[in-house]
Amino acid sequence: MDLVSTPRPLFFDWFLTEFCGKFSARFPMGALHKFDQPAHVPTHADVPELRGAELASVYYGHRMGGDFYDFVRVGPNRVLFGLLDVAGGLEDTRDIVSAAQSTFRTAGAELFARHDMNEANAMMELCLQLNQAVLKAADGVRSCPAFAGCYDESLGIVCYFNAGHTPGLTRDRKGISELPATGLPLGLFSHMISNASVVALEPGAVLLLASRGIVEGKRKSEEFGLERVKEALQQSKGASAKEHCVSVLDQMQQFMHTAPTHNDVTTLALARKGE
Repeated sequence: MDLVSTPRPLFFDWFLTEFCGKFSARFPMGALHKFDQPAHVPTHADVPELRGAELASVYYGHRMGGDFYDFVRVGPNRVLFGLLDVAGGLEDTRDIVSAAQSTFRTAGAELFARHDMNEANAMMELCLQLNQAVLKAADGVRSCPAFAGCYDESLGIVCYFNAGHTPGLTRDRKGISELPATGLPLGLFSHMISNASVVALEPGAVLLLASRGIVEGKRKSEEFGLERVKEALQQSKGASAKEHCVSVLDQMQQFMHTAPTHNDVTTLALARKGE
């Protein structure tokens, strides 16, 4: 298939016109077409502007569970981003999400502001502090898969950890690659640390995070699955990070033939601009 010349589905164009033109990148998208629901505004601040790249996150409808994402600038050339999935319902996870958000922002800013900072060590320390925050707020064990990364604008690289989260995906000229788990989910063991890894994003490359709710979206007994997420990212004609997010959500909704109500459904994308 010629991915460059293949027209986008009319439904996708309609979605971009009706929704993406009306909300900034940090706002969630209501459920599609006849499944309209009010949008819910997240509690974090505006997405930081990046030099030569874009960040965005998009989700459907009302929050039902513990999906949480955030972005924070932690230095002149670095922006921290993360997607967490606390197990449990909305009310049950509210305090845990609040504690995780506070730790993500305060600890992230402190760790990456140090003059002798080593990015990999800072990411592992952030993982440890997030883990402890989840355990304390939950007053016990609470599984919380998490993916967090720090993007260096000057080098075009991401230092990240994947604590039992759905694999991150990168798309570049070579195709789609997975960023698998580097450790166990947060909230299980008090001294658990995920290893930190580094991935380079060439100009025009995209890094996409998809919540478990996307992978587990079902049509009858068949799941949407990670392979379909990869296909949706590969086929995305989006020119922005937000459009890549919407493209994946659109493909999942068309697969399910209904608005997702089984779980939170969230995408986060980092798109580096082409040269």
